[in-house]
Amino acid sequence: MPERSKIELLPDAVLNELNGELVKNRFSGYVALAQWLKDKGYAIGKSSLHRYGQKFEDKLATLKLSTDQARAVVTASPDDEGAMNEALMRLIQEKLFGILMDMNVDVKRINISSLAKSVAELARASVTQKKYAETVKEKAKAAVASVERIAKKGGLSKGAVAEIRREILGIPS
Repeated sequence: MPERSKIELLPDAVLNELNGELVKNRFSGYVALAQWLKDKGYAIGKSSLHRYGQKFEDKLATLKLSTDQARAVVTASPDDEGAMNEALMRLIQEKLFGILMDMNVDVKRINISSLAKSVAELARASVTQKKYAETVKEKAKAAVASVERIAKKGGLSKGAVAEIRREILGIPS
């Protein structure tokens, strides 16, 4: 097993501060960051910081892409029968699966129980979403049946009743 990076061995508070500095400096100024860490008592070279910075920047870019994708789903999907929620859940499931499959992840730094809880909550949300969608369909069918009875009593043609049915159920003509 390869030796752990000195950066991975930094205390969480220093690592968080380093991450903040990397973002603030737009992932540049590694010589100054190496000096900053040296002043704090940590001897880490600019090349190590650069490697870490590249990985961190890639992770942030991936996170930004995921956020942008989620926003696009929200913007593009009308919430017919919870389609938007289902799409978002699938996106989150995909990202969690990617995390699980990433073999470069330090297992000691991942909270497996939290990850498992997230997966369980997603599964529960998915089931709830499907039940909700089924309830909406049943209510729409009941509304259609009621409207059909009223329309027939009122003397509407079969064509008009069929058009109303398609509108309520969202069936394209």
